[in-house]
Amino acid sequence: MTDTRQVVVVTGGTRGVGAGIARSFLAVGARVVICARRPPDRPVQAAGAAAEFRPLDLRDAQAAHTFFAAVAADHGRLDALVNNAGGTPFGLLAQSAPARQAKIVELNLLAPLYASLAAYEVMCGQEDGAGSITMIGSVSGSRPSPGSGAYGAAKAGLENLARTMAVEWAPKVRVNTVVLGLARTENAHLHYGDEDGIAAVARTVPLGRLADPSDVGDACVFLASDAARYISGAALHLHGGGERPAFLDAASVNRRTHPRSSA
Repeated sequence: MTDTRQVVVVTGGTRGVGAGIARSFLAVGARVVICARRPPDRPVQAAGAAAEFRPLDLRDAQAAHTFFAAVAADHGRLDALVNNAGGTPFGLLAQSAPARQAKIVELNLLAPLYASLAAYEVMCGQEDGAGSITMIGSVSGSRPSPGSGAYGAAKAGLENLARTMAVEWAPKVRVNTVVLGLARTENAHLHYGDEDGIAAVARTVPLGRLADPSDVGDACVFLASDAARYISGAALHLHGGGERPAFLDAASVNRRTHPRSSA
């Protein structure tokens, strides 16, 4: 019997948001391949299944080409790619070396480009010539991003790249972006501090909490599914309502009649 389950690649799927995305696909029965430069500390599992790990440095375009060809050969096809790998340490632009900023752009913009090109080639070579690519973007790409300027610029470029791919690669391959807000992972303390700091940041989100990796995973599963068959070139904002404008708390007018929410 032919295995008709969806075959999905999640880049950077060994931890954090990426592992959450992988688990969401596993939970709906997909065959999931995760990649990163180093293997996960523990297996990425859900619903009695485990993701398959394959090492890959996504900044190497030829390595990406070989990787996706091998996945398709071994699993029979490739249905979806989620470009999740990325990130940045904190660093003000004037205090960071240009080479460091270039590496951040390379990881967050060029690497997803290389992966998408390789996945597109595989998807178009399939009998049905169809597939879905989802970029994991960031709210940092649409507003000032102090301490992560190169990252924000790369994420802005990534969303634009996805829109262009959606036009150039239609109707065979759909391309969308999940624009992620503040998320809680095992590394949240590096960005927000201790539990009090994390709670304080969560209070700035209208829905009252940081995103869980499973929230991102569920959005990616939807975008890769037939339920999203007419969605391409879209940006799904997954930010819990966005960020409360600072001027609302700074202004003195209406404080008595419109107190700040404590949620």
